[in-house]
Amino acid sequence: MNQLFTVTGMTCGHCEKAVTRAIKQLDPQAEVTIDRAANQVVVQSDQARALLSQAIAEEGYAVAA
Repeated sequence: MNQLFTVTGMTCGHCEKAVTRAIKQLDPQAEVTIDRAANQVVVQSDQARALLSQAIAEEGYAVAA
């Protein structure tokens, strides 16, 4: 299922890689699409939204509820 997150604090490609890596550690099969300019991260995963949000937040990025 597609889940949309509003994530602030991503400023470069390294930030995108960190977010993607955090999500893939939780769900290696996840598909991650990031639009840094729009502060949006779309994750196709069956993992719980709260777990995905926590994984992103643990990388140091703010995730809007």
